[in-house]
Amino acid sequence: MKDIFEDIYDKYHQDLYKFVFYMVKDKQQTEDLVQEIYIKVLNSYENFRGESSEKTWLFSIARHITIDYFRAQKRKRNRIYEFFDWTEKGSTLPDKEPLPEEIAVQNEDIKNIYSYMDNCTPDQKSVLILRYIQSFSIKETAEILGFSQSKVKTTQHRGLKTLKDIIYSKEQKGGDA
Repeated sequence: MKDIFEDIYDKYHQDLYKFVFYMVKDKQQTEDLVQEIYIKVLNSYENFRGESSEKTWLFSIARHITIDYFRAQKRKRNRIYEFFDWTEKGSTLPDKEPLPEEIAVQNEDIKNIYSYMDNCTPDQKSVLILRYIQSFSIKETAEILGFSQSKVKTTQHRGLKTLKDIIYSKEQKGGDA
């Protein structure tokens, strides 16, 4: 099993880390989720039937674990929201969500597009990351996300349109799009 893990790690770790990081935008959380992914892979590798590539299987697990993380965060936010009495003046909390700590490419336009992706739906964001950042094919993206190839194409098109609309809007407002 150690050899299998080392093989998977050597082949896919960089791509896996980048995928999760682009989704959660937090280095520490990315490291925690990647560790959780590897634990899941090791515990379920014997059930891998080879119906898809090993990489597709791995990224499918990564996507599910990342979505579970976001669901847990939403539940936590809802509990916090319910805890406070939001009707009193001055009881709002500032948004402390950090910007991405590390972005591999220093090009300012790429950074802007990366931040604009937050305006896309989670499906659009997943497709755009897999297709344009991770360079997966439409077929591989469909297998990872459990979508049809047609849905990947449609979601990709809509995600790109969302980005285009945001960039156009920023340019009209005189922003630095």
